[in-house]
Amino acid sequence: MRDLLDPPIQTLARAGARDLGRAAVVTAMGFALYGFTVGFWRSPVMGLYVAVKMPLLIACTLGCNGLLNGMLGLLLGSDLGFRQSLQALLSAFAISALVLGSIAPVTFFLALNAPPPDSPQATTAHAGYLLSHTTLIAIAGCIGLLRLRRLLEQHCRTRRIALATLGAWIAGNAFIGAQFSWILRPFFGSPRLEVAFLRDHPMRGSFYEAVWASLNRLLFDSVPGLPGFLVLLLILGGLFYWMHLRLNQPRHTRP
Repeated sequence: MRDLLDPPIQTLARAGARDLGRAAVVTAMGFALYGFTVGFWRSPVMGLYVAVKMPLLIACTLGCNGLLNGMLGLLLGSDLGFRQSLQALLSAFAISALVLGSIAPVTFFLALNAPPPDSPQATTAHAGYLLSHTTLIAIAGCIGLLRLRRLLEQHCRTRRIALATLGAWIAGNAFIGAQFSWILRPFFGSPRLEVAFLRDHPMRGSFYEAVWASLNRLLFDSVPGLPGFLVLLLILGGLFYWMHLRLNQPRHTRP
């Protein structure tokens, strides 16, 4: 387990099918457990659907982006091949899955105590529920990225190459993952729509439009006149500033 959470250079260099399989199992189990609590607010059946779709989302993202990740790693000088790139990214996802899986009991009780989908407050509750889970997933993702950055800095020749590789991987996986999350919707389950594994028109709209609409609905209903985009900028600015501080924090050499 220690090699999974903080894999040394030698482990990454000789990454094989067993290492990839172990990281994949941990990732699938953590996201499945957390995913059940995400969909449970709408119904237990929705919880089971999301428990399947969250690991499927990670698999689709890495599967479609695996070739690009390997090529970017080689082009940017990280000396990571396709298998090593996949192992590094799976290790980061496994850490995020462990974080989300560990807070699954909390999010389960959050779903139990939230206003039910048939209540008058269901619309506002759904918007707050979506934003709360989006924030938790973003935090878990940042923790995984910090571990990935440490691994890249250990393996790459220079810190600049490590950060360039990390930035390229983040951009590619974030874009692909966001689109797949929209195609595989619903994850939270809208209170006025029937429970279903997929929507009738999965390609209509985008993930970013949905988050923006939920943010505006929540803020304008609770604080009239407050510009939603300012709050969004403050949230994103704080998150990026925290990541900037962490990425530029001096590393301590191990004894």
